[in-house]
Amino acid sequence: MVEKRDITKVQELVYEMNVEQVMIKDIITVGPNNLMSDLRDLLRNKRISGVPVLENDKLIGMVSIEDFIKCLAEGKMNSAIRDRMSCDVEVLYNDEPLVQAVEKLDRLGYGRFPVLDRKNRKLVGIITKGDVIRGLLKKIEVDCHEEEIHRYRASHVFEDIVADKTTLTFQYEVVGKDFNKAGSASSGLKKTLRRMGISPKLIRRVAIATYEAEMNIVVYAEGGEITARITPREIRIEVADDGQGITDVRKAMEPGYSTAPDWVRELGFGAGMGLPNIKNCADVMNMESTVGKGTQLEFTIYLDERGKNDSQNNN
Repeated sequence: MVEKRDITKVQELVYEMNVEQVMIKDIITVGPNNLMSDLRDLLRNKRISGVPVLENDKLIGMVSIEDFIKCLAEGKMNSAIRDRMSCDVEVLYNDEPLVQAVEKLDRLGYGRFPVLDRKNRKLVGIITKGDVIRGLLKKIEVDCHEEEIHRYRASHVFEDIVADKTTLTFQYEVVGKDFNKAGSASSGLKKTLRRMGISPKLIRRVAIATYEAEMNIVVYAEGGEITARITPREIRIEVADDGQGITDVRKAMEPGYSTAPDWVRELGFGAGMGLPNIKNCADVMNMESTVGKGTQLEFTIYLDERGKNDSQNNN
């Protein structure tokens, strides 16, 4: 069996937090009729590398320090910003999981993204890599104290139960295409596991894997169910959906492979890392998919060495 690497606190938080928690809300903007020469002092004094362009409170473009340098080299500093700005603007939404922002920053290589309110599409913030790092560090500082003052021992939940075998079962319904509630099932399971006193390292693995499975239901199916079965030795997650099924399971396991439609990608989902991330977090993973009927996924994370050894002995 391949030894699974630990999931870090940072990796956990990028799934737990959303864009609004780390973005800058004090937004500096310019108008399309401002001149490029107006940017000189703005970029220098505010120590920023790009500015959203607003017209009648609507985002119509972005102008960056690269645009400024190019304009300066061409000797056209009296040009209107609307003639030099980028109109094809990539955006993020305030309610998106932070993991989507990290993926987009890395994949596109942009220095910043404007953040819109999903309901009214108004500009509500700006996010950069630096903002992500600062937000994560602040959250870690708050959370670390709680983890340090507790000593986790998952088996204590079962100590007062008299039975030959004990299994706690938790079920979560997931509605397809409902991005407003996306992530609520994995978040609920994470809170439950915390209250049970399960190790933070194990919770991180469960939370990330379950989140990825949940998003696959939201994106690709009309609905589904996530069932968590917890014993003194393991956590087993069963995921079933009524989607169209996966044509090529082996291909779907390749990092970056995605069949998500364009409208889903526009929402910031469907990056093609879901199944590989689940496999990386799980000790055991099995999946069956039937085209036209749906997909059944099961993965297990052992609570201790006993669970791992039992599995090896049974095999």
